[in-house]
Amino acid sequence: MTSTSDEIPSEIERATMRRVTLRIMPLLMLGFLVAFIDRVNVGFAALQMNADAGLSASVFGLGAGLFFVAYFLFEVPSNLMLERFGARLWLARIMITWGFISAATALVIGPISFCAVRFLLGAAEAGFYPGVIFYLTHWFPKVYRARVIALFAVAVPLSNFVGSPLSAALLGLDGWLGLRGWQLMSIVEAAPAVMLGLLVLRYLPEGPDRATWLDEGQRGWLTGRLEAERAEQPMVRSSVWRVILDWRVLAAGLIFAGSVGASACLSIWQPQIFKSHGLSTMEIGLLNSVPFGVAAGLMVLWARRSDRMGERAWHVAGPQALTALCLAAALAAQGFGPTVAILFLAILGTYAVKGPFWAMVTEWLPPGASAAGIAQINAIGNLGAFVGTYLMGVIKDASGSYALGLLPLALVTATGAALALGLGRTRPPLVPVLTGERA
Repeated sequence: MTSTSDEIPSEIERATMRRVTLRIMPLLMLGFLVAFIDRVNVGFAALQMNADAGLSASVFGLGAGLFFVAYFLFEVPSNLMLERFGARLWLARIMITWGFISAATALVIGPISFCAVRFLLGAAEAGFYPGVIFYLTHWFPKVYRARVIALFAVAVPLSNFVGSPLSAALLGLDGWLGLRGWQLMSIVEAAPAVMLGLLVLRYLPEGPDRATWLDEGQRGWLTGRLEAERAEQPMVRSSVWRVILDWRVLAAGLIFAGSVGASACLSIWQPQIFKSHGLSTMEIGLLNSVPFGVAAGLMVLWARRSDRMGERAWHVAGPQALTALCLAAALAAQGFGPTVAILFLAILGTYAVKGPFWAMVTEWLPPGASAAGIAQINAIGNLGAFVGTYLMGVIKDASGSYALGLLPLALVTATGAALALGLGRTRPPLVPVLTGERA
């Protein structure tokens, strides 16, 4: 039985997908939550570290953004290595190495060491997010993609919801064990990545055929369903360059650049925006967590709606347009209350995009092109995060205004909304192009 969004799943389908979700998703979500805390806690570290290490806003923006440059450079090779060596081994390697490098942030003494650690952290973490997206396509049929990807990606806003007050509390332990608060925070928040990497190495199965916790009937149903869907998309073996330079892959990357750029920039810079209004460190931590907590619930509901309706393009374009409007409106905001409200809505929009977006992409990327295509799209998205994060620092130093620094991201997200509608409307198959046939 092949269920669609309008059909009632069979009992074996419900039981199988429930068991798969409960067995593999918590570990992956927890890993991504820790990854994102380690990625963006530099925004809280900056409240003390910038003065200690002599970092200007421009230098901080450059160093924070270098994470995404390394991510861009190593994304595709990392995903190809995952396809070659297997998800269990490669994801564990990623998590363990990023944990040690994130802890090394405590050793920063100036601009050069700060930039070096951020670049190395990006290189270490590269491939985790697209690797998991690729891994999930080996477990979940198409009709479940948006909701399960949103369930995984909900770790991103949750990382800010949990990490913001945690980071603020650790900063408050300044002087404990002879360490500055930001140094202690870097070490404590990095440790879980190493431990989770060891758990992934021990417990994460490569695919349904190796899942001993599924009974024979469940394994047979799931492998059969996934094989039937793969048969609808002929296996394509093409050069990596042909995949990553395809115009649809590049367009999807630009769409994602708006979402990732906005979420990364707000995650890293929002604590300093709030500090400019005179808030204490703990007040910043608590206030910063609120929109991300709401976004976590909204993105799951929005993804479920996309799956239920079987529609992707408008579910991507709508939130993108909301984010673009809010980022542009920040320039006209007067006072603390309107600024918080606008940033709140921008965060909701940028996270709602993720589930429907990756569901749309994985539906038209054929087997054999998925690993490289997903990695390239995510790499371009993270390059957008570098540009947004770096420009924020440059514009802030030049103008004294955080709101002006958000305008480039408003332009990118508006462009992404238009591209999502175009790509969702046409969605020509990649197979003819990748095989050299006429489309």
